[in-house]
Amino acid sequence: MAHPFILRRWSAWAPGLLDQADWRSPAAGRPPLENQAPPALQYTPKPLQRRLSPLARAAFCVIERCLAPGEQLAAVFSSSHGEIGSCLDMLQDLQHGEELSPTAFSLSVHNAIAGLYSIAYANQLEINCLAPAAAGLGPGFIEALGLLYSGHDEVLLVFYDAVLPDFFPTPGYASSLAYPCAAALRLALDGPGLALAFAPADSTRQDGEQPLQLPAFIEFLAGDRSHLDLGNGGRGWQWRKL
Repeated sequence: MAHPFILRRWSAWAPGLLDQADWRSPAAGRPPLENQAPPALQYTPKPLQRRLSPLARAAFCVIERCLAPGEQLAAVFSSSHGEIGSCLDMLQDLQHGEELSPTAFSLSVHNAIAGLYSIAYANQLEINCLAPAAAGLGPGFIEALGLLYSGHDEVLLVFYDAVLPDFFPTPGYASSLAYPCAAALRLALDGPGLALAFAPADSTRQDGEQPLQLPAFIEFLAGDRSHLDLGNGGRGWQWRKL
């Protein structure tokens, strides 16, 4: 069963790719620029900016392009690995006998970026944080649409992942791009915007986990294709432009 919705606004970032026009050419054919940080944040309070990791800064970069300062929306945050690099750093500190910073620990948990979003936007509405594993992008849309059907007029859906540290072997962890990537989508059930439909589908595709699926989805939004199919681990998803 297809579930129609409206994409009111969206933004995506990878190194060297920010404007929607940048994503009209496949990112694989024009590799993102290495080591390029997201643009400076405009609305996020300066004291809070000092607490943002590179991954959190990427997430806030795309969020700022979808929300006005202080605007409150229910939100879904989806990341395969979250702040796994920070977690690894702390484990290595423990191995070397060093004490952990409480602040560093609080900013390394999987819902850390969602919590920082609630602070930056004084958001008291529902916020859900997902780790979709092999299921890819689909669970984020299921959760966001569930919030819309439960009565929220609009929902913010944020995808973000950084590069996995070299510590993790490729077999069993082949779920990371060679560059960080983040996207924010502002969804509604009606009104102006791009009309889309989302549906689960049987699939034998092997498109990888969320970090590998996300650039293809962004290129779909920016380009002329009418539909997109993605799948992994026996779970498939389809998006159609209506």
